[in-house]
Amino acid sequence: MLRGLAESLQFTKGLGFRLAALLSVAILPIGLMSLIQTMYLSGEAERSAQIAIVGRTGAAAAGERALLQGALGTADALGPAVLRSIDNPAACSEMMKSFVERGATYVYAGFTWLDGTNECNSGVEARDLSDSPLFASFIANPTTMVSPMERGPISGRRVVVVAQPLYRDRELLGYVAVSLAHDLLKSTHGALFGSEGARTITFNSQGEILAADDGLAEEIQGALPRNETLRSLISRTETTFTATTASGDERVFSVVTVVPGLVYALGSFSASEAGVQGYRVTKLTAVLFAVSLWAVSLGVAYYAVYRLVLRHVRELRSQMRRFAVGDRAVPPRIMDDAPTEIADVSRTFHNMVRILNRDEAALEAAIDEKTVLLKEVHHRVKNNLQLIASIISMQGRVIVHEDAKRVLRSVQDRVASLASIYKNLYQAEHLESVNADRLISEIINQMSRASISSDAPLRVDTSIEPLILQPDQAVPLTLLTNEAFTNALKYAGVPSGETEAWVRVTLERVDATHARLNVTNSIGHSERPPAHGTGLGSQLIEAFAMQLDGVPDIIEGEREYTLTLLFRIEAIVPIQPEERTVVLTSAARVGARH
Repeated sequence: MLRGLAESLQFTKGLGFRLAALLSVAILPIGLMSLIQTMYLSGEAERSAQIAIVGRTGAAAAGERALLQGALGTADALGPAVLRSIDNPAACSEMMKSFVERGATYVYAGFTWLDGTNECNSGVEARDLSDSPLFASFIANPTTMVSPMERGPISGRRVVVVAQPLYRDRELLGYVAVSLAHDLLKSTHGALFGSEGARTITFNSQGEILAADDGLAEEIQGALPRNETLRSLISRTETTFTATTASGDERVFSVVTVVPGLVYALGSFSASEAGVQGYRVTKLTAVLFAVSLWAVSLGVAYYAVYRLVLRHVRELRSQMRRFAVGDRAVPPRIMDDAPTEIADVSRTFHNMVRILNRDEAALEAAIDEKTVLLKEVHHRVKNNLQLIASIISMQGRVIVHEDAKRVLRSVQDRVASLASIYKNLYQAEHLESVNADRLISEIINQMSRASISSDAPLRVDTSIEPLILQPDQAVPLTLLTNEAFTNALKYAGVPSGETEAWVRVTLERVDATHARLNVTNSIGHSERPPAHGTGLGSQLIEAFAMQLDGVPDIIEGEREYTLTLLFRIEAIVPIQPEERTVVLTSAARVGARH
């Protein structure tokens, strides 16, 4: 029974439970203080709601404010450009057309003279706008204007026109106007709370509606105070008041300035919607609340976090760092005194370290064993090849026929070359790479000692740069060099004007990915390599060159005969250890087995 009770209370050791309990104690006095402050602030609810209504009305018209202010600035900025091209209507119209086409904000831009002539516009032809309502309004009051039009005379669309008077020195010439599509302006018209009870209207200083919620323009009286017009409400800007509409509904109204002196916004709210936002604490109360929260909870929270989390996490981090740098002599300690979550992580890490150490040791042993076996294979192949070479040598001693002896000697040389290759393979420190320069040098030295007599006038010159290759490239390259060098020794002659024949072997890097092998022998003044022979050496050279993805190039001169092979150096890929999959238990509880 006690064991079952202990198991059922295991959750109390969890980090979440402990933090929640400690923070609850810390926040208790804050909750009491908040209750007292809430009772005090209930009297300020109505005023806070009114201020919020003004802010919400302004926010609903924020998009229109940005568009209209931008249009005013654009019309003002177009003035100097119009003055520069005012005497060239075609150039002025082209400028306006280009301006409208470059952006998607405006559907019209143009300049209208005081007589109503409009020769500079973004349309296709000059127009007479003397009968336009906007022109009449401007002549009556030549100042900045924002006016709606059901159909623009140039664009033919429903627009909102923004006009700026244009002066040259102090002489009034006319006005520059840009038109915003009514649909664009309406698309920025924000709805308050997205509810049906809140409505907004944007209007100009003449009381003309620029944008409104859907259907509101046709039922404007249902959204306005009784016996009031939009123009009469301008005097109530930045205020909130309650009034009754023509339909008898009691609503809360707010009027804010969108563009000073030109455009305003009216917000109309139902009585219930105006007070549903709750109470807002004052700035001083908010500061006091935050300071109190910090002062009371900081000490308790920090103590709880440090005691329950930080010190254990730091220890676990230290264990991981030691493991990462290779300090694996002592397994990491299991933190049983930590909360359940962290102790679980610690136990899992402990088991993971144990499994990784075991598997790494097994992998290293397997790799060492494979390396030893592979080197032993190379060693035995070398011994077998040497044995075969010895048997061929013994057979050659009992044969009288010189041609047969020469053939056996050629076979013996090739077998001896293969033996030398395998000797270097098993002596190499890394099985994935071979020092090709050392291998070729050894083959040349071996062939020189066996083929050149002390009294023969033959000189062998070598220039072999260090070159590390894969075994699959080093073996055919060495065998190709052996065949080419054998032929060079066979056909080397004393050139005219010299006292001895010579053979030269060079191995060099051409660039980072290519190398070149050259085998050159001198030619006597009356000697040339025979045009036809057994062909075995040439066939072997072709085969080995094909394995290196190269093509041998033979150059015959008056004094020398050269075989050149350009080949690509394959990248050395280190031998990777065999991949193993390690599976840990999902929760390393006490008694878990891996």
